[in-house]
Amino acid sequence: MEKIKIGLVEIGNSFGGQYYLPYSLSVLRAYAEKMLVQRGNYEFLPIIYKRENIEKIVESLAVADIAFYSTYLWNFRVSLEVARRIKRDNPDIINVFGGPQVPESDEKASLFLLKNPFVEIVSFGEGEIPFLRIIERYQDRGWGDVPSIAYRHPDNSISFNEFKETIQDINEIPSPYLSGIFDELIEQNPKEIWQGRIETNRGCPFTCAFCYWGKKSERKVKQFELDRIYREIDWISRNKVEFVFCCDANFGVLKRDFDIARKVVENKKVFGYPKAFSVQNTKNSKERIFESQKILNDAGLQKGVNLALQSLNAVTLQYIERSNIDNKTYAELQRLFTNSNIPTFTDLIIGLPGETYESFTRGVSEIIESGQHNRIQFINLTILENTLMAKPEFQREHGFTITETELIPHHSSLDTIENIIETQYLVTATRLMPGRDWIKVRVFSWMASLLHFDKILQIPFIVVHEVYGISYKDLIETFMKKIDGQTMMANIVSAFEEKAANIQGGSSEYSKSKEWLNIAWYPDELLLINMSSEASIDSFYIEAEARLLSLVRGRAETVESSVISDAIRLNCAVLKQPFLNENIRVKSNYNIWEIYQAALKCEKSALKMGNFEYEVDRTTQCWGSWEDWCREVIWYGNKRGDYIYSIKRNL
Repeated sequence: MEKIKIGLVEIGNSFGGQYYLPYSLSVLRAYAEKMLVQRGNYEFLPIIYKRENIEKIVESLAVADIAFYSTYLWNFRVSLEVARRIKRDNPDIINVFGGPQVPESDEKASLFLLKNPFVEIVSFGEGEIPFLRIIERYQDRGWGDVPSIAYRHPDNSISFNEFKETIQDINEIPSPYLSGIFDELIEQNPKEIWQGRIETNRGCPFTCAFCYWGKKSERKVKQFELDRIYREIDWISRNKVEFVFCCDANFGVLKRDFDIARKVVENKKVFGYPKAFSVQNTKNSKERIFESQKILNDAGLQKGVNLALQSLNAVTLQYIERSNIDNKTYAELQRLFTNSNIPTFTDLIIGLPGETYESFTRGVSEIIESGQHNRIQFINLTILENTLMAKPEFQREHGFTITETELIPHHSSLDTIENIIETQYLVTATRLMPGRDWIKVRVFSWMASLLHFDKILQIPFIVVHEVYGISYKDLIETFMKKIDGQTMMANIVSAFEEKAANIQGGSSEYSKSKEWLNIAWYPDELLLINMSSEASIDSFYIEAEARLLSLVRGRAETVESSVISDAIRLNCAVLKQPFLNENIRVKSNYNIWEIYQAALKCEKSALKMGNFEYEVDRTTQCWGSWEDWCREVIWYGNKRGDYIYSIKRNL
């Protein structure tokens, strides 16, 4: 009997020339190889793990009898095109689609199968058992007893089988790291540099309306055995995998997570790998979040700690079923991490139901005032399949306007395969945030990023807030006004308005630049790059000083203009730029740097007049090309907010 040949397609994007080990389908293969009664009757073809010429992919799968595709936003369309062309060349092949992008409702799944006649089967939820059963029933095509699938009959009618979600004891599932599957992949691709993903548990106790995770996990957290996890970490270290993404929904929710973190730290000390270990924090446990993150950050395994809030609006949190996550924990955590010199960044989602322009911008201001000076990640609300927000009745209730936009991940290459562009569905207006207000929110967010988090005005912003009590909301909004004679600021506002309108029209949420590293940038980043390369930074600071002085004079009884001018000059001096390699000294009539540094530590420092002189260290870090500066400062410094030089000496 000729072996049944099984193709596996889990197409990923390149991140800095590295690819993720294809974990999702590899773990399914590991389970099937363990459970198949007649394992020798089957042959697994080399897994397809990256975007490349589609005909090359099709050629490598030409001998397959059945092909499985793991799909999500970033690979859905290219996977469909691969399946279509394979079916064109091999009409007898069975194409099976799974992953979070596969619609699970009867209506949507039927429509998907009818719209894509080259796909025979779709699999819902966890894939181990359906994967195994489909392989076992390949010969007789008896799909009727395969759980959690929908499939097309020869007459184009569609059948749905009972949805059985999970394997109760997940330790029945072998590890692709320990079973040799990834060893085989590395041997097949010796020149590749790999990134890793690891599961230490499955499941999420939360049910956020925008997220697929908690909805599909029965709200249970099932644990893989600790010895298995330790051995996987050893494999990762021995194979010199630099970056590892931990797939757990709530790292730190279990006490043993601290032991796992310490194991990663120990391995980095012994082997030098992994160099980074990215986790998603648990919620509501201040002590566990802080302890687990401190372990990782003290070892240099994290670029920053993600303190995800999504919204500060109580009504919004209720709508999205996230009211059970305590935002009050945030301020305490921010202070703890700041005092421990651990950088953090905060997630906020734009376009959530119940949010207005005023509630959103007040929330941003509150977050900054609570000590977040490193980064707020402003995320456009994406409608994900199989979530509460994907339901038409939810969308109608909250007046969603949904726009299909081009999907290009930030800081990813602009090179495409045969011009196949992935797309996503963004919420670009709601009942309480109509389209015009959505644009205002986007402009406010980019302006906050550019001025405060990219740090081109962070020092004067903090000084003005601390000395004159002006809110960060007011500071940001004053730069959103178009004032006669200030053409540069007007151009910045217009550029942001145009970008937001383009997103509402279907363009990418990021800004493409073939000139600067041929990648997609955050709009504020690209604007800062262009300002620097066009030598217009000095002109910007002239306008900024006039605008800040006007704002403060309108609010404060007495204003000493040199407070603002000194803060502006110091900020200009410390902003990292290429081609600078000599230290400079900046004189000030006030203790600007001390006020700034105290605020970063959530402390207070009174304004003092005197003779202050600061030496800016421009020699420790230097960039001799625009490309190096773009990559190392603007891109790599994003989450750390690492955009300014240090003050070497305070005289």
